[in-house]
Amino acid sequence: MVLGVFFSVGCNSFEVAKFDSPAYRPSDPTNVTVKVSLKNSSIYVMEGEKPLLVTATCIGKNNSPTPLGKFRAFNRLPRKRSNTYGFHVSGAEIKPGRRDETPKGYKYIGYPMPYWVEFKSGYGFHAGYVHPVPRTHGCLRIHNNVAPKFFELVQPGTPIFIANSLPEDTNIGKNLRRPQDYKDPDPARSYLVSDSFFDDLYKNDNLFER
Repeated sequence: MVLGVFFSVGCNSFEVAKFDSPAYRPSDPTNVTVKVSLKNSSIYVMEGEKPLLVTATCIGKNNSPTPLGKFRAFNRLPRKRSNTYGFHVSGAEIKPGRRDETPKGYKYIGYPMPYWVEFKSGYGFHAGYVHPVPRTHGCLRIHNNVAPKFFELVQPGTPIFIANSLPEDTNIGKNLRRPQDYKDPDPARSYLVSDSFFDDLYKNDNLFER
C-alpha cells in the first residue's frame, strides 16, 4: 500500500496525501487496453474484462478539451517537461510563463510532467494534481502515487479509447475514490525547475497488488 511520497523543498518537506489506487499485473501485457471516461473523469486500465487499474483523472478544460477517439500509446518519458508552459529563469528569479514568451536573458524550463505517456501529438497522461473539475490543457493527469503504476501497465502500442462516457462508469467507476490534495499549494518554483523534483519522485518496486 502506498503511504505517500515526500518532496524536499529547501530545508522543508511536505507529504503528498495518502491517496492510492490498487493496480494488478497483467497475465498478458499485449491484451491491456486503456479506457477513459471524460464525464466520470476516470481511467480504466483493462485486461480483457478484468480491471487492472481504476483511478480518477483530471481532464481538459472546455477551451482546451481532451481529444476523443481511438489512439495508441507512444513516447513514454518518466522525466518529461512541458514544451509550452513552464518558467522563465534568470539567476534566482523564477517566474511562470510560456516558452514562446521567454524574455531575453532568461532560460525557459518546462513544468514537470512525470511519467508521461503520449497518445496524440502534444497530448498525454502524466502525474499531477487531480482536480475534480476540468483543469488541464487537454492532457490527462493522474495522481503522483498512481502514475508510476499506469506508466508500467501501458506500453508502446497499448490501445487507448477516450469517450464522453463508458459502460464501466456504472459499475467499477461508480463510487471512484478521488484525491483531495489538489487543494495543496504547488512546491516552490526553485524545486519545480530542479532535477531534484524528478529524483525525489515516488519509487517503489512493489507497484502491484499480490
